[in-house]
Amino acid sequence: MVDHKFSNPNRATVLDQLMGFGARCVCRLPEPLIKRLAGPAISIDGQKLDPLIQLTLRWFADPPGKVPELHTLRRTFDIQATWLSKPLDPSIGIRTIQIDGPHGAINCEVHQRVGQTSPAPAFLFFHGGGHSGGSLMSHRPVAHRLAKELCCTVFAIDYRLAPENPFPVGIEDCLAAYDHIADHAQTFGIDPRRIIIGGDSAGANVTAVLAQQRRDAPIPPALQVLWVPWMEMRTDTRSYELFDVGYFLEKPTMDWYIDNYVKSAQDAENPKASPLLGTTEGLCPAVVLIAGFDPLRDEGLAYAQKLQDAGVTTHVRVFDDLVHPMVNLVPFVPAATRAWDETMTLIKASLSGEHVACQ
Repeated sequence: MVDHKFSNPNRATVLDQLMGFGARCVCRLPEPLIKRLAGPAISIDGQKLDPLIQLTLRWFADPPGKVPELHTLRRTFDIQATWLSKPLDPSIGIRTIQIDGPHGAINCEVHQRVGQTSPAPAFLFFHGGGHSGGSLMSHRPVAHRLAKELCCTVFAIDYRLAPENPFPVGIEDCLAAYDHIADHAQTFGIDPRRIIIGGDSAGANVTAVLAQQRRDAPIPPALQVLWVPWMEMRTDTRSYELFDVGYFLEKPTMDWYIDNYVKSAQDAENPKASPLLGTTEGLCPAVVLIAGFDPLRDEGLAYAQKLQDAGVTTHVRVFDDLVHPMVNLVPFVPAATRAWDETMTLIKASLSGEHVACQ
């Protein structure tokens, strides 16, 4: 039974629906036509952009360099989540819970296979959105796919957002949610030895912080999955120069996100905001997924290297033809779907014999 108690109140207009229909139609065009309509191939730093993504950039992206407006950003995240998603699978139920946290109740959606009886792996998923946007709705298709393909119980955490709740409020929500779920593993029917944490962009930032902060917890995470991770509060890497505008996520937007989230240089240098500055020794294994055409590319690579240097088992993949929002392009963009499928294989391999098949 699906109970969307915490669904976002945004509703798609007719224009939104037409745009979504148009996006799906573009994705279904024959490959030769896609390449022709996309224009001359874009190659930067030895990387070649996927032609379908290049075409969607031309037709569906905002004008380059445009700084978001908060309400519009949040609405866009939620509405566009439906553009390239398929109907939810009825074999995966969704229920809503609230978890007590230091700043009040934390909303959470639980995605779980209907009829699940034996303890399953858990996946605490933290959505992206620059700590200013994103919601249970914007990443519901992602959480649902994780539950289905990994045969795990997914807890999608609706942590508080900036600028209304700047650092460290959202992080403290996520730490509290992890502690509650780990402490009540038996109640939730999950295996405490197999708690995965993961997210995209700002959600990967949360994930890396949580892995560091709960390294020595009674029940530590078993695996951290970092999609297109945001690892520090600076924008001075080479990838910011190469991909400053024109590839969905842009440097002006990142500067705006940072201004919303951290209110001082001291906050920006805190490892709870910038996990690249934190200690990585003794952390759980990691899967790091990086998009080539992404301003965050280089800090993701730097964090993967730091994990490896600390002796952490780390699988890192660079999908050099993709852009930042790659998890939201599955299953309609083949290049993003291939990256997703490889990620699922890496997660299952990382859990090795601990993973159980779907029942």
